[in-house]
Amino acid sequence: MRLTSSSYLMTPITQTADPAQLAAHATDAAPHHASLHAPPPGATALLIHDLRELFKVKVVALVLVTGWGGFYLGSMHSGISSLQRGLLDALFGIGLVSAGAGALNQCLERTTDALMIRTANRPLASRRVSLGVGIVAGLGALGLGGLWLLLYTNLITVALALLTAFCYVAIYTPLKRVTTLATFIGAFPGAMGPMLGWTAARGRVEWPAVALFAILFVWQFPHFMSIAWLYRADYAKAGIRMLPVVQPDGWSTVVEAIFYAVLMIPVSLAPWYLGMTVAAYPWVATALGLVYLGYTIRFAGILHAETEEQSRMLARDLLKVSVLYLPLLFTTLMLCAKA
Repeated sequence: MRLTSSSYLMTPITQTADPAQLAAHATDAAPHHASLHAPPPGATALLIHDLRELFKVKVVALVLVTGWGGFYLGSMHSGISSLQRGLLDALFGIGLVSAGAGALNQCLERTTDALMIRTANRPLASRRVSLGVGIVAGLGALGLGGLWLLLYTNLITVALALLTAFCYVAIYTPLKRVTTLATFIGAFPGAMGPMLGWTAARGRVEWPAVALFAILFVWQFPHFMSIAWLYRADYAKAGIRMLPVVQPDGWSTVVEAIFYAVLMIPVSLAPWYLGMTVAAYPWVATALGLVYLGYTIRFAGILHAETEEQSRMLARDLLKVSVLYLPLLFTTLMLCAKA
């Protein structure tokens, strides 16, 4: 007897059951089948979001952009093209180390993160990701990044990258609940991106690399002060000793921001002093620095703002300008670089 497709698929249940029983059987089986072969709606998007937050992708992106700038300028200093596999190897390793440090930072701060509105939805703070998974992910990314840099760059880059991660995780992170100096200390690992790019290209620390480090180091303070003022209530709730929390009148926050914004102008000209750029660079860098300084001076309006919303607006404007200023300065530096 020839089997049709329908008779071939019949089972003892389907041979004896009536249509109503068949419908019930299909209804019961469908959800079970779906649960085995497809994630619930939204699960994939949530997983991607959690990975992005766990590894602090936005911070990693900033490190990679400045690391690229350092590698490009180091290659120019050597008289070779930066468009080579070495660039990708350096950025991949640096990015992994940075991502691992970000995950370990969240492991240490999961309790304080849960107390702040801004960070309460992070995967470790909200307990969507366990502490064990966070530690394994952080150490895994850190180890793989260090190994990659060892294989494809040089020892000085490996040492600086791992030292940066150690300072960020083991020194800066716990100090945030102890002293306002944590911001100053945290600016050191925060400024290492271009230094790592330079050493990956050149194999040694040189004055031009120090100049790039100094630019990023000084840039951070007006940027940090605007964030600290915006989220000072959150920081106070979590016991993090940011300057606006310890001295809530705002004077010290404004003075520190303006001091470093003024310092930013001569520091941004250091590459020109060292002969790294053509004559057009100092004019553009000075113009950008004056804009940054102008918005920092405007930020001083928090001292006599009539409403909290007005105060927040001034801080938010400085934050946005700081985020635009840095890539514009580095782009100018790269376009004006000379061998």
